[in-house]
Amino acid sequence: MARSDVLITAEELLARLDTDSPPRLLDVRWTLQQPDGRADFTAGHIPGAIYVDLDTELADHDSADPTAGRHPLPSPEQFEEQVRRWGIDALTDVVVYDDNSSLGAARAWWLLRWAGLSARVLDGGLAAYVAAGGRLEKGDGTSVEPSTVTITPGSLPVLDADEVAAFDGVLLDARAGERFRGEVEPLDARAGHIPGAKSAPATANTNDGRFLDEDALRARFAGLGALDRPVGVYCGSGVTACHNALALASLGVGSSLYPASWSGWSSDPNRPVETGE
Repeated sequence: MARSDVLITAEELLARLDTDSPPRLLDVRWTLQQPDGRADFTAGHIPGAIYVDLDTELADHDSADPTAGRHPLPSPEQFEEQVRRWGIDALTDVVVYDDNSSLGAARAWWLLRWAGLSARVLDGGLAAYVAAGGRLEKGDGTSVEPSTVTITPGSLPVLDADEVAAFDGVLLDARAGERFRGEVEPLDARAGHIPGAKSAPATANTNDGRFLDEDALRARFAGLGALDRPVGVYCGSGVTACHNALALASLGVGSSLYPASWSGWSSDPNRPVETGE
């Protein structure tokens, strides 16, 4: 997998929008502080886009098990139904974007790839599109004809807590460094990180919203020992870990996601915790 397989530039997207077969656009505006981005979407989005609610459409909150984490993956049945509502089939060219350095878009990208479908992330997101001369439209977005696609779940690998505990490779934590070190923990049951993990904040994959160039990303992950060993990725709840997975994929490096992430691990009192560097 190459960088062009996972990322598309704003200029490339604009050229595609002027064709008879534009890509299906998914707008995944989400932050921890403002998880519902629909108001921002309504105020202005790329023409033809569909708003995607990360909390309800890219996660399953039906589980009462805290060790499943704050953003458990949707079941294959749930996600297949969702993909069909977006009008996506096996041949659809999908581009996902947001306005927050692709941290939310990466989750949609990962799930679509996990489902065996094609998808790319708009590098630089909405700001890059506007800077390249793209226009925005207001309103509720585009209505599409549902598809009848059959997904192939499991097309990207996942880890459960026992597999993480026994993982023989490099485990990357995408949270901010102060949360990794256990200095603060605003969201989850305990502070710290999974023993043996390395701090790899997802925010360091980008500069001014755009992904670092290939050489810089390669140097970053080489420094973490993640280019020549099996790689596992996690974060607070399985969202920003997908950003590290995407950055690695742009280098042709595969990784396995621990969906429950720190929110799931820290909720289990039987799981050990480390603090510090």
